[in-house]
Amino acid sequence: MRVADRLTQREASWRELDTLLDGLNRRQLPAARAAQIVRLGELYRAACTDLMLAETHSLPRDTVAYLHALVGRAHNAVYRAQGFRFVDWADALFGTAPRQLRTDPALRIAALVFFGSFLLCAFLAAGRPGFAVSVVGEPMIEMMEQSYAEPMGANRKDGLSRNDTMMTGYYIQHNTTIGLQCFAYGLLFGLGSLYELVSNGAILGTVFGHMATSPNASHFYTFVTAHAPFELMAIVFSGAAGLRLGYGLIDTQGQTRLGSLQREARRALPTVGVAVVLFLLAAFLEGYVSASALPYSAKASIALFSAGLLVAYLALGGRRPVVEPR
Repeated sequence: MRVADRLTQREASWRELDTLLDGLNRRQLPAARAAQIVRLGELYRAACTDLMLAETHSLPRDTVAYLHALVGRAHNAVYRAQGFRFVDWADALFGTAPRQLRTDPALRIAALVFFGSFLLCAFLAAGRPGFAVSVVGEPMIEMMEQSYAEPMGANRKDGLSRNDTMMTGYYIQHNTTIGLQCFAYGLLFGLGSLYELVSNGAILGTVFGHMATSPNASHFYTFVTAHAPFELMAIVFSGAAGLRLGYGLIDTQGQTRLGSLQREARRALPTVGVAVVLFLLAAFLEGYVSASALPYSAKASIALFSAGLLVAYLALGGRRPVVEPR
């Protein structure tokens, strides 16, 4: 049978696809019946084959143009982009993410590694002279002492005014860099994320422990208290998302490594989104609240409120009310 004759017999299928697409245009594809979606896929694949044959055998231009338009419409219907919807974004952050985190072993491992190294180094730095210098170096210790020699909100000796907006931008860049490293290094079978969690926990814990015994301890803790809950938990969330990537490379569940990595990356994305939000909140608090002249009681209240929000988020987020059957 000639190609032209075969394609002539296919015109009924083209008209069916055309009619089906017109019907789908009047409602979203997810609302269509399963049979319609399956039929759409069959007709779309057949139309692609017909278009290839029509172009290869130089059939009339009108036929080729019609098939081009038909295949294009079908492609858009099958692969149409939903675009950004605030409802989907909010559901991922406040529904999907907390539900996953509550049962995710990666979060428990990340929290144990980060806060374990943090507390261990904090106690060692506070109780053993010279430990802080061996971990972070003498230059960093001297810089920390000089940075917090004056109370928050005091006039600077160099006469320069504080630029809260510029510092907020710096904190956003700095914080997101840490989070990105904790997440992306998970591609090293999770070992990179574990290293980043231990490294950041050890450095931060050492600084906290050393400054607790410093004459400038009150100035330091007045600065770090308000934004600490959001910033520290953002690091833990980023590390947990990175461990998810590593898990996908280790336990493929019968898929290829690439397919398994894609599966875990999709699961980790809501957690990454939450970490980004926490880093941003921490940066704004650090820029506009932590460095201000507000009393320590106010900053401690903000920290307690932030910690309460995090606990409520993990404990209650994404819990939909159960509807009792009638």
